[in-house]
Amino acid sequence: MNLKLKVWRQKDAKSPGEMVEYEAKSIPPDASFLEMLDLVNEDLLAKGEEPIAFDHDCREGICGTCSLTINGVAHGRSATTTCQLYMRKFQDGATIHIEPFRARPFPVLRDLCVDRSSFDRIQQAGGFITAHVGAAPDGNAILVPKKAADAAMEAAACIGCGACVAACPNASAMLFVGAKVTHFALLPQGQPERADRVLRMVRTMDEAGFGNCSNYYECEAVCPANIPLTVISQLNREYAVAVAGAALA
Repeated sequence: MNLKLKVWRQKDAKSPGEMVEYEAKSIPPDASFLEMLDLVNEDLLAKGEEPIAFDHDCREGICGTCSLTINGVAHGRSATTTCQLYMRKFQDGATIHIEPFRARPFPVLRDLCVDRSSFDRIQQAGGFITAHVGAAPDGNAILVPKKAADAAMEAAACIGCGACVAACPNASAMLFVGAKVTHFALLPQGQPERADRVLRMVRTMDEAGFGNCSNYYECEAVCPANIPLTVISQLNREYAVAVAGAALA
């Protein structure tokens, strides 16, 4: 396959960026999108040019590091990660536009790399439990209804890639935060800090500059883990109850 790439290049966070055109030649159809970028970078290095910077780690679709906007779509396709997008999904001779995730809370660091530490701060604000349940057998001794366990596991599948934010016109992080809040709200281990958790996480989300949900459903459409929009409804309920409880305290 021979392709034309238009890639966002930016030297650092303070420098202006621009789209630069490259040729991707003799790309195997079964290569992943990141493997295609590897081949392009090999050609650039052979020419003595600066390679394209992009994030990656596991390349197995489970870490969420490989976050790119491809032809205007976060990860390039719904319900997948960039590393699991294969070049056979594109037509030979196609022009592909590649940009970093676009959201104010995700500032560009260099080329296709963005700073998503705002997600880390939200997670650190409340995405954990302090209850000591002992080793695995002790933890498994706590009975959890199957319906609650299934819903909690569904929410826990979130990999924190940020595609929901990149896809949302408001740059909302409510699918991510909703998943983290829902995960623990449905489990007995998460009950002691339930109210404080949602208040801290929502406050940190707002401080980071993320927008609100306007029900565009774009986040659900691109989520690689298929996190349902119902976690946002759960987040809103949890927050309303926590605010009311704080007002009565």
